[in-house]
Amino acid sequence: MTDETLQQGPIHAVHTELGATFAPFGGWEMPVQYAGTVAEHTAVRSTVGVFDVSHLGKATVRGAGAAEFVNAALTNDLGRIGPGKAQYTLCCTEAGGVIDDLIAYYVGDDEIFLVPNAANTAAVVAELRAAAPEGISITDQHREFAVFAVQGPKSADVLGALGLPTDMEYMAFADAEWDGRPVRVCRTGYTGEHGYELLPRWADAEAVFRALLAQVTAAGGQPAGLGARDTLRTEMGYPLHGHELTLDISPVQARAGWAVGWKKPAFWGKAALTQEKTDGPRRILLGLKAIDRGVLRQGQTVLRGEEKVGETTSGTFSPSLKVGIALALLNTDAGLEPGDEVAVDVRGRRLRAEVVRPPFVAPRTS
Repeated sequence: MTDETLQQGPIHAVHTELGATFAPFGGWEMPVQYAGTVAEHTAVRSTVGVFDVSHLGKATVRGAGAAEFVNAALTNDLGRIGPGKAQYTLCCTEAGGVIDDLIAYYVGDDEIFLVPNAANTAAVVAELRAAAPEGISITDQHREFAVFAVQGPKSADVLGALGLPTDMEYMAFADAEWDGRPVRVCRTGYTGEHGYELLPRWADAEAVFRALLAQVTAAGGQPAGLGARDTLRTEMGYPLHGHELTLDISPVQARAGWAVGWKKPAFWGKAALTQEKTDGPRRILLGLKAIDRGVLRQGQTVLRGEEKVGETTSGTFSPSLKVGIALALLNTDAGLEPGDEVAVDVRGRRLRAEVVRPPFVAPRTS
């Protein structure tokens, strides 16, 4: 995809004004950093940061029995939650591969609001439309809403200063207003910190973002880009579609079985995933923490002696731990356990690493 065809979010001009550097991601031109990835990462862990993730998809499933229909399609069990709650879930193929991972907002029995990944929105919408019974509509609302993530220990202070709701359980949401503008506020995030995600209307995005940024700055925080979002989620061991979840990497392999309603009568991919769970996956996702100096990256070979035992799916320098970290799919027949030592081939150099079970940093989402 060329730069000319990249889509831009509703506040691209604001990011330019703030001095952001940009890069393509999921078909969108995204702000990667402003002051610098490490500074932005540190702000989220210590005070607060605000991300513009309006590239994320939005879609509404509406009609009599909408929740029941979505529940029979996506992996997680909507029966575990109810109106006013959100849920992490997966859209799988019948073979058990992952089309996308997404958040489902339970608005009501007849309305489910979905937030998929940017590049996969069209695919998710198409799959749901193809399976939807008469009376159920799926509306792609990609450019109807913006998405801002306010993350960090002072995130509640930021929202409170704007009169937005903060006193809600993790994965709960509320429909509110700021300055007469409707905003959906959810206690979710992708950083491992206490935080919120806000969905204002696309047309209201700039006004809402500037108000948030003013309060974030007053609280000692700063805007954060895609670079910090990636280092933060990697420290948590959170999967990124295209890395830890793909059409070839199942939820069982990615340790995302907790987001599967195994006792549900039906969901897409149930037979294949149940069989894989019963048989045991051929590979499993674990973490690697560098012992030697060096930065781990995606697609590097993991070795034990001369034997290839896996491959990294994501890798970065951890600003919190000051070492290289990675997520890796390791062959289960290698019998590797946390505490074991392996080597990672970094451009022909063997970098020693310890096998760990993520997260690398303790989450503070509550």
